[in-house]
This record gives sequence, C-alpha cells and structure tokens, in this order.
Amino acid sequence: MSTIMTTLMTPTIISSTPISIDSQTINITSETCFSKFEDFLYAADTIYCNWTYDSLLCWPPTKSGETARLRCPPGRGIDPSKFAERRCSNDGKWEGRLGSTDSARGWTNYTPCYLPEILELITKMGEDRGIKMKIAERTRTMEIIGLSISLLALVVSLIIFYRFRSLRNNRTRIHKNLFIAMVIQVLIRLILYIDQAISRAGDEGSHGIDNTPYLCEGSYILLEYARTAMFLWMFIEGLYLHNVVTVTVFQGRFPHYLYASIGWGLPIIMTTIWAAYTAVQKVNQKCWFGYNLTPYYWILEGPRLTVIILNLIFLLNIIRVLVVKLRQSHTGEVEQVRKAVRAAIVLLPLLGITNMLNMVNSPLDHSPLEFALWSYGTHFLTSFQGFFIAMIYCFLNGEVRTAILKSISVYMSLRGHHDWAMRRPSMFSGNYPTAADTEQQVPQPLNVHNINKSNKQSQGTQRMRSNWIRLFFSPKQINQMPVEQPESVVFDISD
Repeated sequence: MSTIMTTLMTPTIISSTPISIDSQTINITSETCFSKFEDFLYAADTIYCNWTYDSLLCWPPTKSGETARLRCPPGRGIDPSKFAERRCSNDGKWEGRLGSTDSARGWTNYTPCYLPEILELITKMGEDRGIKMKIAERTRTMEIIGLSISLLALVVSLIIFYRFRSLRNNRTRIHKNLFIAMVIQVLIRLILYIDQAISRAGDEGSHGIDNTPYLCEGSYILLEYARTAMFLWMFIEGLYLHNVVTVTVFQGRFPHYLYASIGWGLPIIMTTIWAAYTAVQKVNQKCWFGYNLTPYYWILEGPRLTVIILNLIFLLNIIRVLVVKLRQSHTGEVEQVRKAVRAAIVLLPLLGITNMLNMVNSPLDHSPLEFALWSYGTHFLTSFQGFFIAMIYCFLNGEVRTAILKSISVYMSLRGHHDWAMRRPSMFSGNYPTAADTEQQVPQPLNVHNINKSNKQSQGTQRMRSNWIRLFFSPKQINQMPVEQPESVVFDISD
C-alpha cells in the first residue's frame, strides 16, 4: 500500500485546517457561539478580546495578555486530548500567526493538536507543500487507473487458470493463490481511494467509509491482511521456483497444505497482533489515521521486507544457475548477459522486489522534482504490478497461449476450417513449463494432425459445444493419457 500517499491524500492534510466542515455546520455553530457568550459579564477596567468563532471552535472572551486554550476538535490525525491556543494581545485584539493584530479574527494555533507523525509529515513538506500536494493528487489518479487495469487483468487471468484443465499444475496453483490475494488487496484499495475522492469532492460530513466506525478500521485490517498474504505468496513463488531450478534431488510431493498455511494462515496471526496493538495505541483516533507512519507498523512491514530480501537472494541464485547452464551450452558472453538480464526482469514483479521502493523513506523534504520522480515511479510500479504479473505469467505465457489456441483450433475445425493451424506457443521469457500436478491427470497438448480424427470420434458432443465462449474456456480433451515427468524449469528467453 502507498503509505505516505494514502496519508497525504486525506482531508486532514489537504485542507488548511485540521477538519473540514460544511457551511451549514459553520453557521449553526457560529450562532450557538454567539448565544453562549451574548450575556457574558465583562470585568470593569479590564480589556478583553471579544468572543470569536474560527470555523472549528468557539473561543470565549479573553483578558488582554492571556492565552486561551481549548480541547482540540476530533478529527483524522488530531489528538483530542491536547489543546489548541489563541493569544489575546495587550490592546485587546486576537493575535495573528506572527503576533500581528491586523487580522480581525486572529489566528488559532492548532499545531499542538496534530499527532507527532502527522506533524513531522507536514513539517517535511515545507514551503513547497502546495506543489507536492498537486503531485500527490496526480499520483492518486494514476494509482486508481493502474489498480483498475490490474484488477481487470488479474480477474481474467484467474478465469483462464481455473477454466483450462491443461493449466492445472503445481506452478499455476501458486499463481492462482497469489492472484487472489492481489485481487482482494487491489479491490479494497480501489474502494477506499474512490471513497476518499468522493469525500474530498463533497461534504466532509458525508457518511463514507472513513466516517463510519468499525467499518473503516475493518477495511484497513482486511487490506493489511491481503497485502501480507500477497507478500507471503510471493515468497512461496520464489521458494518454489528456486527449489525447482536449483534442487535436483529430494523433490517429493507438492506441499500444498504447507504452502496454504504459510500463505493464508500466517498473515492472520501477524495481522491480528498488529491490529490488537494498533487498537490499543490509537483508541482515541478516528479510523486509526496515520497508522502506517507509526513505528509499530513494522510489525507487518518487517516480515514483508524480509520476504523481499529472501526473494532477492533466490533471484540472484537462480540467475547464477542460469548463467552456469548458458556457459555449458557454449553461448556467447554477450548473449549470456542478455538472457540473464531478461530472466531477472521477468522475475522481478513476480517476486515482489519492486515493492522495496515503496518501503524507503519518501523524499518529502527534498525538491518537488525529486519528490515527483519518486512518487510517479514508485506508485506506477506498485499500482500496475498486478497487470505486469498477469501479462507475463498468463497472457504471454506459452502454456496459456497453447491452451487458448487449442480451443480456437477446435472451434475453427468445427466451422470447417480444417487447415487452420496453431501458431508458435511461446513468445515471452516468462515461460517455464513444469510437470503436471501429481494429484491430477492433465492431458497432453493437442496434436494438430489428429484434430479431424478426434472430431469424428466425438462429433455428437462437439455439436453440443458449438458456443464460442464455452469452447474458448472449455477445450475438448484429447484421448491421450498424460505421462508423468520430473519437475523442470525452462526459461525460453531466445526471442
């Protein structure tokens, strides 16, 4: 999740005051304030600052030279147990920001009201706050677009993985779990982002997710659970791929239940510990605002960073093994480097290594240009990550393309185009076919020369399946029994 950007794009940071309220509430509160102090008795021979309403709090008449203090109003990023301040000058006028008395209403110091982490965030933005907020708004728009595209790509990929029996193997089992975790995470983020956008465009008092107790906290708990599950399934991807590439012995039965316990069970424990501690620490905070800026957020971020480091180690070892195999095949030095780099680029999004950019400290205290480069680059990679993974490991994968082309070939043959032939199945370096799932029997790829024979043997059934969509997602099985083969990984990076 974009931790800094999520905090920046909330009304607390965007608005010039701690809480934005609609004009109707201002009028009612102002009238109430007037009625409250209408009969106030002023001491004789004493200079007072008149009562005033600053759009948030109603300040009483205050003696000259004194400082009035009121409890901070409740709001996101605000500690209601602290006090806001207004200073009455010696001549009976409310002081402005720099001690001047030019302003009729004066200035209220709400700085003590902010939580320490929020105050640090605002301080880092400095004088370029307006420019950086514009950058944050554009980044959020880019995130929504990227997440929407990623969601669509991931959902289509899951449909393909579940509908084609020829794709049911150990590797795609892990892919499906990773994609499900990413879909949950992306969907919740989109809902929260759109809700925040509606809140900013409309009235602050509207009942969105951020203003609904328990629903808001529950949404963020589920979001952090899905994000943690995504990282752990990325770790399982790296571990499985590393074992298949580097370990040639002791490859027993696929540990599906162990992987499921790690990928879905362990995040429950981690998220529960974090949520319980956060609920205690932010018991007075609305929607746990700014929780991702606190030190105890590393209860979740620490294991995630560990996953990234482990996957980086896996990646380096995989590249080492790949280079050794390329050298044994007497490939040229330049070609070796090219293929190794291509394999590394393909594996980076799958193993989640690009998420490391989002865990470093944001350059808020740097120039707007540096902040823009970090913001656009980091959030482009994270928001489009689902799209990249779905594209490389589904849409451009050789096995997936073979399964889809097989369905198309069956459809074309039923329409009388018997000369239609399947195209070359592999076009991208993300293809590393593995053996079929040991718990299922999966048919071999379609033999094009046997299409007519297969059609004659199952003519009645094929007529019932003449619908294009059904044929596309439910390819006809061929009467060939699968042959068990040892696990292997082949990086097709020759294109």
